[in-house]
Amino acid sequence: MLRLFSTFKHLRPTLSSQALGSNFHTTCKKLGGGDAEFIHRDTPENNENTPFDFTKENYVRLEAIKSLYPEGHKQAAVIPMLDLAQRQNGGWLPLSAMNKVAELLNMPKMRVYEVATFYTMFIRYPIGKYHIQICTTTPCMLRDSDSILHAIEKKLGIHVGETTKDKMFTLTEVECLGACVNAPMVQINDDYYEDLKPSDIEQILDDLKAGKKPKAGPRSGRFASEPFTGLTSLKEPPKGPGFGVRSDL
Repeated sequence: MLRLFSTFKHLRPTLSSQALGSNFHTTCKKLGGGDAEFIHRDTPENNENTPFDFTKENYVRLEAIKSLYPEGHKQAAVIPMLDLAQRQNGGWLPLSAMNKVAELLNMPKMRVYEVATFYTMFIRYPIGKYHIQICTTTPCMLRDSDSILHAIEKKLGIHVGETTKDKMFTLTEVECLGACVNAPMVQINDDYYEDLKPSDIEQILDDLKAGKKPKAGPRSGRFASEPFTGLTSLKEPPKGPGFGVRSDL
């Protein structure tokens, strides 16, 4: 043990603490997502007196959501109800909306706060109209997601965790979005844009600025996630029920 300690104490870290710190994601801390910050601090636009109520149309949706859960378990609807509140409120979830969900579910407010602060899908500070989430985890990194990130920052004049002055775009850096075979990729609101090059993301941003709806999915010409070199299996229609089964069965 002493020999092992003697060996390790002479090793020097390859990166300084300052360098390591500069590489850590700062998005969650800035937007209040996940476990970044449990403490709510009142702001003029986000406090318990901020006006919030569901629209008539969304009250109908709320009843449909709650009907999916049996009696005695209606509080399990808290996640989809918070999601509906966030969508109605322009992509972020104020404290007053959480309180409204708690009221409708007859649920302690703290229980709702626990959910809203646990899941990174819930954003507790105002964001832009278009929420750009760029994946920089290993598969995307190996496919040069840094070039996509830099292209976005240069195009919009913002950095990770920031919103453009016109409130149109917010840029966040996220962990795996489950589209590794289509790396590099970004999620903008509910749409995935995949197999990206810097020129692709620039065109997508230009279209959004112009009020257009860019086509979601791969930008490489692929239909989905099939190999770039073409299909290696499933090249013909399925044979149908009973294929290969013995005739005497």
